[in-house]
Amino acid sequence: MDIRALMKQAQQMQAKMAKAQEELAGKEVSAEVAGGQIKVVMDGKHRLKSIEIAPESLDADDIEFLQDLIVACVNEGAAKVDDLVEKEMGGVTGGMNIPGMPGM
Repeated sequence: MDIRALMKQAQQMQAKMAKAQEELAGKEVSAEVAGGQIKVVMDGKHRLKSIEIAPESLDADDIEFLQDLIVACVNEGAAKVDDLVEKEMGGVTGGMNIPGMPGM
């Protein structure tokens, strides 16, 4: 086995992974819960970009329910980002499990 060829292949994969991660940062996913009462948009780096709360979900007597909906929606968005990362990075790595890679 030629170590130089292996190193070159590793460098090429690293460059592809860096490019894919950069592209992921520009992608967005959206999630909603409770029939659209709460909607979130997250980018490919798990950053929350926006949140929408329907006025009918605001109940001063039940703030805990609203808080639970927000947590559930953000977690749903994060799961969608994980799926996106796994799909995008899986194409780059050929499905290899690389330690330290998000979603891998």
